[in-house]
Amino acid sequence: MKVAVFAFSGDPATFAHAMLNVMDMKDRGHDVKLVVEGDATKLLSLLRNETKPFADVYRRCRDSGLIDCVCRACATRNGVVPVVIEQNLRFGDDMAGHPAMAAYMEQGYAVVTL
Repeated sequence: MKVAVFAFSGDPATFAHAMLNVMDMKDRGHDVKLVVEGDATKLLSLLRNETKPFADVYRRCRDSGLIDCVCRACATRNGVVPVVIEQNLRFGDDMAGHPAMAAYMEQGYAVVTL
């Protein structure tokens, strides 16, 4: 199964659930990608601090290469473009500055939003 999880929520617990589910799907053999959108982009700065709750989950997810892209428009709006670049994450911007769900669907991915 191919799944693209779009994480929009800036709530750390919701974002942690998105990351945990992506890692679980990968462990079960699925082709899975995490797309960081909306207020979730703010968490990329917060969770790089190892003392924050869910920072270990973020590190494992990021280091596993499961973050497919970060929304360029939302990262810009939330002031985290330098953090995205520092962490060597890719920007998604093919739909007016945002990652397009349709692009994933056209590649056979089911889209899940959190």
